[in-house]
Amino acid sequence: MALNLSVGDKFPDLELPNQQGKKVRLSNLTAPGLLDQHLGFRDGYPLIVAFGRGFFCPRDQEHLRHLVGFQSELKVNFGRLVTISADPPLVQAAFRAGLGADWPFLSDENLEATRQLDILDETEGEYAYRAQPFTFVLCPDLSLYKIYNGWYYVGRPTPEELRQDLRAIMKTLSYYPYQAWNQPEVKAVRIPQQEWVGGAPLLGQNGLPVAQGTVRWFDLNSGNGGIVSENSSEEVFFNFTAIPGQGYRTLRPGIAVAFEMVQGRYGLSARNIQVISL
Repeated sequence: MALNLSVGDKFPDLELPNQQGKKVRLSNLTAPGLLDQHLGFRDGYPLIVAFGRGFFCPRDQEHLRHLVGFQSELKVNFGRLVTISADPPLVQAAFRAGLGADWPFLSDENLEATRQLDILDETEGEYAYRAQPFTFVLCPDLSLYKIYNGWYYVGRPTPEELRQDLRAIMKTLSYYPYQAWNQPEVKAVRIPQQEWVGGAPLLGQNGLPVAQGTVRWFDLNSGNGGIVSENSSEEVFFNFTAIPGQGYRTLRPGIAVAFEMVQGRYGLSARNIQVISL
């Protein structure tokens, strides 16, 4: 069988269980985060989808070890990665842990996605009824940017090739230029260092309305959180970059805070968030 997709085609929005048995949809991995949405950046992020034969394949092991070396770079360049094989979730979990990988390992145990893409390996031997080892580089809208056929190992992409692919995709996105971030509406959601380097600025001195409320939640991974205002039941979004101070700032749920309100194109945001001392 041969792949039934070409560069530019829309890749199917697969939904498969990860190594914990939880369903993961590809479009959720490429979707813009909450901060992106409040900043007006709706593009999302590129995704690398690597199909493999399974934990027993020495070529898969070698390829994934290279990707493990690349995963720290993916975190800081905003690329996403998933691997897919017919291994069941428990096997995926063990394989992933042994490699030291931190991206999702998806299980196509029934080969539905493999058959949908027409990449089933029907040769005899240890690799029969497994996916042919294709790697797909997808744009945020799941359109295909690059296809690598790894039937022979030399066909699998190196980290440098993936870096070049991701760079080319990122250059087309609205948030890639510096100028996109140096806009008043973007800086209104965050609080630049120049404003707090001499200490937290006085609330409301810039003309923004001031409110008080309670932190409802804060996610350590994304740095995003929500505040319930005293004057409204509507939740107000914030990112840790809206808290004056150096380093990674956090706020514990239940803490009382005062903050400035920013009405953006995509809802309310809080900035210049300051803890109310009791």
